[in-house]
Amino acid sequence: EVQLVESGGSSVQVGGSLTLACATSGFIFDRYMIAWFRQAPGKEREEVSCIASADGTTQYAGSVRDRFIITSDYDKNTVYLQMNSLQPEDTATYYCAASYYGRRWRCELTEIQYDNWGQGTQVTVSS
Repeated sequence: EVQLVESGGSSVQVGGSLTLACATSGFIFDRYMIAWFRQAPGKEREEVSCIASADGTTQYAGSVRDRFIITSDYDKNTVYLQMNSLQPEDTATYYCAASYYGRRWRCELTEIQYDNWGQGTQVTVSS
């Protein structure tokens, strides 16, 4: 059974940093792509970043590029999202998602491509 457990969410002030973790189990880690999505109150869920451990490819949404860094740890089967220079608009529940990578040439940043989801972790950025 695929399981994804997010952690690391917290309240932080503008300009601060947080690192989220997505601990995974139930599948072969380097055969899957892992992504982070987020959903703010009253808004639709949006893409943040993804990584394919098999080849190291990553993608970032324009709103977080140059501020967020996604990495993966094979030994711990965990994906991290380091978030820097946080802004109030980063306030959201952050979800990690996983899907079989297959023959893709890079990870996907579209929600429909993912069929396994975690429960989410809350990030609040205040001024």
